[in-house]
Order: sequence, then structure tokens, then C-alpha cells
Amino acid sequence: MSNRKSQTSSGRAVTALIVEVFRLNGRLLAAGDALVADIGLTSARWQVLGAIAAAPTAETVARLARNMGVYRQGVQRIVNEMADEGLVEFLDNPHHRRAKLVTFSKRGRRAFDAADRLQKPWADALAAGLDAAGLVAATRVVSTLRQRLEENLKNSP
Repeated sequence: MSNRKSQTSSGRAVTALIVEVFRLNGRLLAAGDALVADIGLTSARWQVLGAIAAAPTAETVARLARNMGVYRQGVQRIVNEMADEGLVEFLDNPHHRRAKLVTFSKRGRRAFDAADRLQKPWADALAAGLDAAGLVAATRVVSTLRQRLEENLKNSP
């Protein structure tokens, strides 16, 4: 049993936030899976397609994984499956012979756009009654914590 008195009030609040974010992540994955199931996606595939959409140019799997904050191997497996199903395509990389670039196929772009159309009213319904300024502040806190964790990882031996 931990001694909660040895932790600062901010530390306790961050711990509570982290636990809630873990719980939220599980619910988001389940809700995302349900939301996009009829268009042949999962939350994981949708997340990869979102990273492709957010990138200004075609990226390698390693770069997509870094941008998503996840392991390359998991993204590679998902990208390979989606390539087999015609959702993404590999392009030659002028900077690296073996590390191909990943981009949407026409089918993948349609699937991502369909998911986006489903997500917008879902997000609006989820946000109903919540203060937009509070959501912006919450996003800022979560983003700051993520950035600090990224810096800690960079500075770790």
C-alpha cells in the first residue's frame, strides 16, 4: 500500500487523471470499434489511417508510429494487413530503399472519409453539455503531460 501523504496534491491529481485516461482509452477503443465496424475498420486501423491523413506527405511506418506514440512493430502489422486488403499502398522512398512510404489507396481514402463522417456527429453528441473552453483546457493539460513524457523518454539512457 502506497503512502499517499508523501505525494503532492498535484501528483495525486495527475495520478487520478492518468487512471481516468487509461479507462477512457479502453472505452474509446471499444466505441471506435463499434462506430467503424460497418466500414471494415477497427480503432487501430482508423488510428493508422488518421496518422496517414495527418501527415503532410507519405511517411514510413516508423515515422507514422512515432507520430502516433506507439511501437513500430504494431503499426507495421496493421499497415501490412491493410495493404493486403487494399486500404493502403507502399511507395518507393527516395531516401531509403527498404523503408517504403505508406499512403492511402482509393479504397483506404474512402474508408477514412466514411469514418470521419461517422465521427463528427458522434463527437458532437459526446460533447453535448460540455463547455468548449473546459475541453480546450483539458486538451492542453493532456498534451503537456504527453510532451513531458516524450521528453523524459528522449532523455532516458
